[in-house]
Amino acid sequence: MSDLTPLGRAALLVFAAALLAVPWVASSYVLSVSIICVYLAFVGQAWNLMLGFAGLLSIGHALFVGLGAYTSGYLFTKYGLPPVIGVVAAVAVAMVMGAVVGYLGFRFAISGVYFALLTIAFSEFVRILLDHAKFLGGTEGLFLPVTQESRRGVDLVNLRGSTEMYYYVILSLAAGAFLACRALLNSRIGYYWRAIRDNPEAAEAVGVDIFRFRMYAVLLSSGMAGIAGVFYAFYYNNLFPEQVLSIERSIEITLAPIVGGVGTLFGPIFGAFILTPMGELITEAVELFKETGIIAKNVKTDGVKLMFWGLAVALIVLLKPTGLWPWVCRGLRLVRPPGEQRG
Repeated sequence: MSDLTPLGRAALLVFAAALLAVPWVASSYVLSVSIICVYLAFVGQAWNLMLGFAGLLSIGHALFVGLGAYTSGYLFTKYGLPPVIGVVAAVAVAMVMGAVVGYLGFRFAISGVYFALLTIAFSEFVRILLDHAKFLGGTEGLFLPVTQESRRGVDLVNLRGSTEMYYYVILSLAAGAFLACRALLNSRIGYYWRAIRDNPEAAEAVGVDIFRFRMYAVLLSSGMAGIAGVFYAFYYNNLFPEQVLSIERSIEITLAPIVGGVGTLFGPIFGAFILTPMGELITEAVELFKETGIIAKNVKTDGVKLMFWGLAVALIVLLKPTGLWPWVCRGLRLVRPPGEQRG
């Protein structure tokens, strides 16, 4: 990458090597946490494509993840269709929903926080529908069949295998998303997205079809989130509407890019590797405090975690509004100054 300094290239190679080596050197617990980190980096990249590239705020992105998860899970459970086939239907369903949300929002000139509220409304609407969809398990949940034998080995067709296999699958998806977003950002569509994000009136004045390119952003983002849903379904093997499509899941998706740096390619990855370990430490601390009686046993751990995450995001917005990754890049001189970057 021409915009990286020699130190930046070295840091990228070390980081890539460390990610590849995780299953070989880490404990099972660290490996599980690493899977969550990389998963949030992947889905955060999908969310970042909408807000960071095209300026479209979504706070209901769990909608697309949930639709992808339920579509592939249902096809596998009821019809035996493997996820390599189910992912096509999952992406299609997520993109159709994205098209509906985008069309309604853009045709009626809904933008900013109102577009964000529209995404929340659709997410909650679908969650309520799934609560009452008995053929999908309703509130009792949809459980994907899994055996002890399928937990060993590698079966990429049915997405069944060891924890190490799941790690490399999500790592491949995250790496692919990173490279795809980099290519998009440096393409004509990427320039159009940034023009629309920065000044939609000026972009429209010079002939950019704002509706069409915003729809591209929504469709690509929702499709990527649908793929994340397939991984979620086959990694956890159980789906509950309140769990998969809750507002907490949508907030969790947005936090990594915000902390790392909205609009940057590496920001969602950097943010995910900060927030996920932080969340695990908070969870362990809350459970310890419950056992020792420092806090009440009926306190919800997820609520405490979200509170601390919210505090961290508030501090970052106040102190480093562009996110931590651009600040780290400048401090460590990992990228060249804009005037020195080669094409």
